[in-house]
Amino acid sequence: MTTQEKPPRKKGIAHFFAAASYSIGGLKRLARESAFRQEVALILGLLVLFLALGASLPEIMGMLAIGLLLIAVEALNTAIEVLVDHLSPGWSEFAKDAKDLGSLAVACTIGALALYSGIVLIW
Repeated sequence: MTTQEKPPRKKGIAHFFAAASYSIGGLKRLARESAFRQEVALILGLLVLFLALGASLPEIMGMLAIGLLLIAVEALNTAIEVLVDHLSPGWSEFAKDAKDLGSLAVACTIGALALYSGIVLIW
């Protein structure tokens, strides 16, 4: 693998557009993950359920906020997995721990979404 020189930092409005393109690149990468696609389906399913059961706008916005948090945590978990796979192509305890901890973060966020949704829809 060859090393390339780091490009100069963009400033001003160019930085904004560069950051937006990096985010779009991250979303494209994340879309290749089946877990991400399942989580988006969960969020959309909950949105339909919230609407069908007459949840208020603040309740819907709360669910969507937790859904966005879930997507952010999934993105960080995927980033951890990509880095770990690069650093440790074989099995290692540190790789297992890093991946397990990332998975726990995702599970906790799904739990928060489920708890919030259950309270709103059942209470």
